[in-house]
Amino acid sequence: MFQKLFFLIFVKPFMALFIGLRVYGRHNLPKTHPFIIVANHSSHLDTLSLLSVFPIKELPMIQPVAAGDYFNRNHLIAFLTHKLFNILTIPRSGITRENNPVKIMKKAITQGKSLIIFPEGTRSLTGEIGRFRPGVAHLVKETPDVKVVPAYLANMGRSLPKGEYLPLPFFCEIVIGEPLVLEGEKPEMTQLLENRVKGLKLSYEEYYQEG
Repeated sequence: MFQKLFFLIFVKPFMALFIGLRVYGRHNLPKTHPFIIVANHSSHLDTLSLLSVFPIKELPMIQPVAAGDYFNRNHLIAFLTHKLFNILTIPRSGITRENNPVKIMKKAITQGKSLIIFPEGTRSLTGEIGRFRPGVAHLVKETPDVKVVPAYLANMGRSLPKGEYLPLPFFCEIVIGEPLVLEGEKPEMTQLLENRVKGLKLSYEEYYQEG
């Protein structure tokens, strides 16, 4: 309930009126959970913007995946991010069989949760899309029937760059691609997802900006 009120009163008006968020391809989002969204990453606004796309009632079913060492670094941040954004934290070091990130993400999916994953692993400083890490492909191998939805996020890093805490009013946009059911080997799946997100970026630059 806390999360729903926060998004209803603050996040959705903020994203619509201050950030000017526009979404293309909303119809490509699956109608049922679980699914996986993979997107480029340049700002803390990325998670906020993707969550704001969904109806309020669906928010408890969606978990953005984030680094535990960053978002659990103190009790206040951990409390707020888990309560407000329903974040699923995973370790980046000291990984064991028990706390393996793929195991944690698979458990969430088997519980019916959809995940938001940023396969670059860190925020881009230039806006260019970096190499995708193979973690999402490992997860897909464990959950082969789950659809994967590529998304491109535009201008988030300009509105709230890495290292800044106050966003600037700047038209930000999301392009959502067609959902995929991935097959094959992990390197090929990782490259395919990277190519799809880069393809959405190219389409955005060629079409949406001109339009």
